Amino acid sequence: MKLIIQIPCYNEAPYLRETVQALPSALQGVDIIEYLVIDDGSEDGTAEKAREAGVHHVVRLSHHSGLAASFAAGLDASLRNEADIIVNTDADNQYFAEDIQKLIDPILVFQAEMTVGDRGTATLKKFSTVKRFLSRIGSWVVGKAAGFHTPDAASGFRAFSREAALRTLVLSEYSYTLETLIQAGANRLSVMYVPVRTNPQTRPSRLIRSVPNYVSQSGNTILRAYTMYRPLRVFTLFSLLLTSGGILLGIRFLYFFILGNGSGHIQSLILAAVLLIIGFQTFLIGLVADLIGFNRRILEELIYRVKRMEFKE
Repeated sequence: MKLIIQIPCYNEAPYLRETVQALPSALQGVDIIEYLVIDDGSEDGTAEKAREAGVHHVVRLSHHSGLAASFAAGLDASLRNEADIIVNTDADNQYFAEDIQKLIDPILVFQAEMTVGDRGTATLKKFSTVKRFLSRIGSWVVGKAAGFHTPDAASGFRAFSREAALRTLVLSEYSYTLETLIQAGANRLSVMYVPVRTNPQTRPSRLIRSVPNYVSQSGNTILRAYTMYRPLRVFTLFSLLLTSGGILLGIRFLYFFILGNGSGHIQSLILAAVLLIIGFQTFLIGLVADLIGFNRRILEELIYRVKRMEFKE
């Protein structure tokens, strides 16, 4: 059983040695442990620091591509290096490395295909009140979209079985955390959350530049991912809202028409007709998007099979 611990990095030279030194060299149920660093176009010698720290594999991206791209590159590199289990952790030593055993245990006994570290963000003291509130709301929304309980949707401390990693396809340009949960739910992967500890903060989050930016980016990611995997539900909801408005306005017009005052409410009739037409068209768009979704699933299955051949599964 081979475990690869991957660390996406962007200008993490000051923190990387401490993070690597904290990683376990032996774990129960694992025969081989290797470390992999993804250097996302760093300009501070992160790749060199990784090699000095004893990292087994270093993947260098030609330019800064973002966390999602780094994570995806790490998964591919780990699979190429014949990992049976892949653990993803942060380069700033945010997560308590000894809890990696907790992450991989459910995978080792086939209780889960993917595990996520639950930091207990609702009560995490180092998070501000606003950040704790947003974390709870965001996790609830992602849980509804994914179809399972997600107490800490933004946690990047995760473990994947080889099968789960082969089926993970990251399309977002912002972050992989939310999209991969919704994708796991759509693919009916077995996902388990385990409580983990965190270390004292060494630097501010680079992903959250500002609260409005984070909310906007996360909201776009959730909506895009959910619409990609559940298009008919999304478009049917919008269709029902539009047609309901049209029906209510139509009933309103009929009420005044029966009372003999219909000529004064022609605007309601026109607006009702417009809403009903747009609502019906929205539903048709949903049907087309659902058919496209079937084609996407076929493509994902082809990508999965190609990966199995490419990585000598």
